[in-house]
Amino acid sequence: MKYYILFGPPGAGKGTHAGAISEKYNLKHISTGELLRAEIAAGTELGKQAQALIAAGSLVPDEVVEGMIESAFDTIKGYDGFLLDGFPRTLGQARDLDKILGKRGEAVTAVISIMIPDDLIRERIAHRAAIEGRADDASEATITNRINTYHAQTEPLIAYYKEAGKYHEVAGYPGNIEENRARVLKMVEGIQA
Repeated sequence: MKYYILFGPPGAGKGTHAGAISEKYNLKHISTGELLRAEIAAGTELGKQAQALIAAGSLVPDEVVEGMIESAFDTIKGYDGFLLDGFPRTLGQARDLDKILGKRGEAVTAVISIMIPDDLIRERIAHRAAIEGRADDASEATITNRINTYHAQTEPLIAYYKEAGKYHEVAGYPGNIEENRARVLKMVEGIQA
């Protein structure tokens, strides 16, 4: 099995390009947000735990998210691998993912990193908020907080995966969605070769 991590700052185009990558390489796209919603909707034990935490305004702890991901690895069949989107977000989660895969005799295949500069992150998040009516994403303070959180918590993963020889970076700009998608798919093609 192949285990890819889709990486990059908010607004880089991860969600936009995930479907094309998944389809082309027969990968199951796993978004942690979607997994949480599915577990809650199914009323599983993990889902009930997550729902109680979310209702209390708390973050869902790593072990709950990791349990859902491990469960997905165990139950989802018919694919050549997985494309993880939104996980890992921290060094602790990256190490835990290595342990989860290690128990299966597997490892992360590659990190596909779509990068854009901070000013473009601001522009894209604000644009998306306006189109999708996401008021939570519209405020300058929220956008700044998301950028700062990304730099502080998630960016250290770059060094972690570079050291492991698994980090592959592609620019998520300039150009339109099709041009950016072509660049992303060309990079994945190079990893596959």
